[in-house]
Amino acid sequence: MSSIHSCVTQERIIELWPENQIPNQKETNIQEVQEYTDILRISKVQQPTLEVFLPDESKATGKAMLIFPGGGYGILAYDWEGTAVAKFLVEHGIAGIVVKYRLPSDETQTSKENVPLIDAQRAMRVVRSRAKEWNLDSNNIGIIGFSAGGHLASTLGTKFNKKVYANVDKADSLSARPDFMVLLYPVITMGEKTHMGSRENLLGKNPSAQMLTEFSSELHINEQTPATYLIHAMDDEAVPVANSEYFYALHNAKSKEPSQLYLFEKGGHGFGMAKDNEILRKWPLLVLDWINSLETD
Repeated sequence: MSSIHSCVTQERIIELWPENQIPNQKETNIQEVQEYTDILRISKVQQPTLEVFLPDESKATGKAMLIFPGGGYGILAYDWEGTAVAKFLVEHGIAGIVVKYRLPSDETQTSKENVPLIDAQRAMRVVRSRAKEWNLDSNNIGIIGFSAGGHLASTLGTKFNKKVYANVDKADSLSARPDFMVLLYPVITMGEKTHMGSRENLLGKNPSAQMLTEFSSELHINEQTPATYLIHAMDDEAVPVANSEYFYALHNAKSKEPSQLYLFEKGGHGFGMAKDNEILRKWPLLVLDWINSLETD
């Protein structure tokens, strides 16, 4: 499906997997739910997709970012932390690609804890496979994730090489490693300072110690972990700021790539683009400056 979204943006939605080849998916009658009140909340995703916003050729930088909305692994805050971000990026010449990933569910999936990472790896590979068609530099594709979407982004950034599904086509031979990543108020650890709702939705009520270690992103940083920019508010009562501090400290110690941590004194949790807050709303411009400062091969 493709259409002209405006004079600046081309927008299209593509399915992440070929028909009847979605890994770890059970056959059920469960349907996706979309509810719009103040924001668009999507749950029970059965058919993951990419919503692709491409900048006008006159503005295009060749860079792209995959966007992982948050929602505690229970819903996706799809416009608030998804399409709104994509629309900002395309105004600045960066393709914005919103990933509508599957949310963990024992009803509809096998090994539900792996399903978000399966979709995230596939999303990166599909985008790389379409890079030429979309006028993208396949070595300049980053990710941005919010809250539980930040956990998923950090999981992709630390486990891009982990084999979690069998190849379905040529795209799956490509690297799933992001070239850089931005994490906003991310859930990082599954330990003491975690967001319990995200942990329960992903790992169940009584996860083993091994499972907690496996899905604590800070414990899997190595020298290949991509350049990372973290943003958090110090008064976040949902996801403690320690999550970003852990990741930043261990990234600095272990990765050969640069990292930065930007802390707002106030902002709480889930502020999205923060258009109505004079202080918080500067974060997207800080991110742009950081992305532009990165040296690319």
